[in-house]
Amino acid sequence: METDEPRWLDDDEREAWLALGSMVIRLPAALDQQLQRDAGISHFEYQVLAGLSMAAGRTLRMSDLAVLADGSLSRLSHVVKRLEQREWVYRTPDPEDGRYTLAVLTDAGYEKVVATAPGHVAEVRRLVFDPLTRAQQRQLREIGRRVSTAIDPDGCPGTGA
Repeated sequence: METDEPRWLDDDEREAWLALGSMVIRLPAALDQQLQRDAGISHFEYQVLAGLSMAAGRTLRMSDLAVLADGSLSRLSHVVKRLEQREWVYRTPDPEDGRYTLAVLTDAGYEKVVATAPGHVAEVRRLVFDPLTRAQQRQLREIGRRVSTAIDPDGCPGTGA
């Protein structure tokens, strides 16, 4: 029986992989820390609120919101329950198809997003965009799209797929 030798990472690839791994772990933690400190919410909760704030009628099907927020439907359901307790979101059956549930951003939820967004975008800018040149930002966008497409060719947000 013949086995192929693994394609080991060379030194440059290994350094790139370690840098990416560090960023993938540290960036979400830093964003969570800022949002918890300044707004009392997690990054995932913010993604849900912000996604709804940009949707037509501030309303999305839960399944679509899960894709937009990059979370499972189960995780989203737990988060939306917490957001409902704060009266920032409510759920209602989809009148066009009762098999679906809609998540709707309340006025209070919209106010929370509006109040939270400036501090969040400042932190994103400080951590991600300010350290990079415009060319590096374009490269980062392309790298993110290519890696996301490799992970899920049919479901990568922001790729036009």
